[in-house]
Amino acid sequence: METFDGVEIRPECLQPAKHWEEPNGPEIQEVIRRSGMSGRAAADYLGLADKSGRQLRRWISGDAGIPYSAWALLCDAAGFGPIWRANRDT
Repeated sequence: METFDGVEIRPECLQPAKHWEEPNGPEIQEVIRRSGMSGRAAADYLGLADKSGRQLRRWISGDAGIPYSAWALLCDAAGFGPIWRANRDT
């Protein structure tokens, strides 16, 4: 389990889609923080239509689920590497 500033990123959230468990709001917020991007920059990075960061806030608040593809890209930007690969060591 990855822990940063008291926020734990569960290993189940850092898996290929087949084994993935959706992250909770604090995990999403922590990964965005670790990426070094603002909400607007993250929205732009993900190609979201609304660049205000509103969709990110919906994911963090639990009003909407984060798609695996968006989560995987944010994790990669945050330094977790390509979580979509079954064996990231090769």
